[in-house]
Amino acid sequence: MRVSQTSIQTEPDVAALAEALIACPSVTPAAGMVFDCLEGQLAPLGFAVHRFSAGEAPDGPVENLFAIRQGPVGCQHLAFAGHLDVVPPGEGWESAPFAPEVRGDLLYGRGAVDMKGAIAAMVGAVAMLPREAGTVSFVITGDEEGPARFGTLALIDWMRANGHAPDLCLVGEPTSAHRLGDMMKVGRRGSVNIWLEVAGREGHVAYPHLADNPVPRMVAMLAELDALVLDGGTDWFQPSNLEITEITVGNPATNVIPPRASARISIRFNDLHTGESLIARVGAIAASHGGTARGVVSGEAFLTPPGEFSAIVRDAILVETGVEAEISTTGGTSDARFLKDLCPVIEFGLSNATMHKRDEAVAVADLAVLARIYRRIAEAALLG
Repeated sequence: MRVSQTSIQTEPDVAALAEALIACPSVTPAAGMVFDCLEGQLAPLGFAVHRFSAGEAPDGPVENLFAIRQGPVGCQHLAFAGHLDVVPPGEGWESAPFAPEVRGDLLYGRGAVDMKGAIAAMVGAVAMLPREAGTVSFVITGDEEGPARFGTLALIDWMRANGHAPDLCLVGEPTSAHRLGDMMKVGRRGSVNIWLEVAGREGHVAYPHLADNPVPRMVAMLAELDALVLDGGTDWFQPSNLEITEITVGNPATNVIPPRASARISIRFNDLHTGESLIARVGAIAASHGGTARGVVSGEAFLTPPGEFSAIVRDAILVETGVEAEISTTGGTSDARFLKDLCPVIEFGLSNATMHKRDEAVAVADLAVLARIYRRIAEAALLG
């Protein structure tokens, strides 16, 4: 089914939508006002909005929003996904971080790039998309920048329980590097943090035979781990890397052999590994040095193999910007690591140059262009 141009509405003021969202303080975990604002933008467009909280302290409760506009029976379902929470603004802003301000060609405010600007572009896109095109939903959490335990994971459970699993999902993380459209993400490396400990026996440094110093064993363990070559990368992923991020002895005395030594490592890994396999491998090395290892997997590596969906995204970017988007799996983790369990997922959004920085800003013109890109993606994904 094709949609006539006459059925497409006038292009909305995406910058105004973004300003309204930015004006709602929403340091993670976000709740309340910013969700009211988004609901107020979506409800007039025909979306049924469902809001719920999940989890308990200290990481919860977390507010989440799922909004859906049903298309014809049997049609495709495209989900737009993202988060309304932001990192703390910090000090030294030229203007107040939650008082959006346009200076020159840029809109300033915390969340302008990551990722209230992209959510505004999504709203702008569906405002131009007729209902008969297909089913469109918004999967929005208030806890992507935080522990992420009760955000998108809870949304996924809710969507499955209510029969709203999408066919495709587009996440609006800021993927562009130098200009809008130059990069899209079809996967991400996984992330695991591992805490290491070597126990010893304290004693006076003048009588080492009466003590057991754990530090040399920890140093040897870390040297072996630091020398590991986990892999050489794959066709779509860079090599996995292991980094030592903390070493702690906690010994205030100059003449005491400490009773224990601790350390922490972080591994970003590609799809040749799983988080649990890496924890087991590090655990074996730790045991060989008389130590222990405890790991927490933040997310597994995933890949949406380039194909029809990535071609749709790339073509839409090219038409609106003239840019050939690079297909990438670089960068940190995002909630796409959870959403990939529902359906194929791709990330594409604004330039990431100022995200998480003082004076975060987005080009006003990019907001309108991004909305048009999202509309083209939705049309192609839903209508074929």
